Amino acid sequence: MEEKINKYINDINTLTFSNAQDVDEFYKKYLSKRGVLNDLFSQFKNLSPVEKKKTGKLLNELKTTALTKFKSYKIGEEQVKKKSIDLTLPGNYQSAGGHHPLSQVKRQIIEIFEKVGFKITTGPEIEDDWHNFSALNMPKNHPARDMQDTFFITLDPDILLRTHTSSIQIRYLENNTPPVRIISPGRVFRKEDISARSHCLFHQIEGLYIDENVTFSDLKKMITYFLKSLFGEKLKTRFRPSFFPFTEPSAEVDIYWGLNSDTDYKITKGTGWLEIMGCGMIDPNVLENLKIDSTKFSGYAFGLGIERITMLLHQIEDLRLFFENDLRFLKQFRI
Repeated sequence: MEEKINKYINDINTLTFSNAQDVDEFYKKYLSKRGVLNDLFSQFKNLSPVEKKKTGKLLNELKTTALTKFKSYKIGEEQVKKKSIDLTLPGNYQSAGGHHPLSQVKRQIIEIFEKVGFKITTGPEIEDDWHNFSALNMPKNHPARDMQDTFFITLDPDILLRTHTSSIQIRYLENNTPPVRIISPGRVFRKEDISARSHCLFHQIEGLYIDENVTFSDLKKMITYFLKSLFGEKLKTRFRPSFFPFTEPSAEVDIYWGLNSDTDYKITKGTGWLEIMGCGMIDPNVLENLKIDSTKFSGYAFGLGIERITMLLHQIEDLRLFFENDLRFLKQFRI
């Protein structure tokens, strides 16, 4: 048996492979279930303990030699494949992504306000009652709370999803003193039916400016600057009296969109005017809630929905398109 094993070892060492077929035949002869090694190990079981000691070492050497020979061809074959790759060929084209239309418009709005000194602030989407309502002149059971259907996320009515980004401004004012000039972009949540014109989540940008001797004229100049920067210098605007619990006086801002098409008649209800945002002078109660001297400081606040602006700029009629992730829709806005 030893003589036979030595012959196999010698045959393997002198063997050369010409092609893959030679390798397959080698594997079948030596390493398969019906091969030489399997047969020899079966015979090995019948040897005496003395013979096993001597023959076992030789048998293991045969196994190692056969496996090394087989693997050496496989490694060489992989190296040949790697060398055969043409590195000058172009790679697989991966199309570049793009910013979502809402992100594009948000960035555009932020840049307009950054040019005149506004700083960006952010805050948590999960809020407490104080920062979302009470600090903004809406105490418990205040009727103004009915204007916003709120998502409460625990059994504790103090924890909720923010209904506006004004809560960010409250948090900022708790840790900073006037003068303050900030804008607060972010997602907000309200319990509303989802339709072409409304959604349970949407995006807002709210602005805040507090300093000495700030007047409504300052607010009007800022809003006019912003809207003309966004829609063009020829834009007509108007301010209408309104009500917000955290500003007094308050106003709705309209822009003249025109009546050039059926769509214009539809979105402006035949008037040509379109409500675009809300604003007002900060109520002294809000300043006092934040320990800011309302006899010394005054300020204004404003807020607008990013979806509404984006729909106008791109003539999009259905708000739901922003949230469906349809690439056919989104690719139109790639820049």
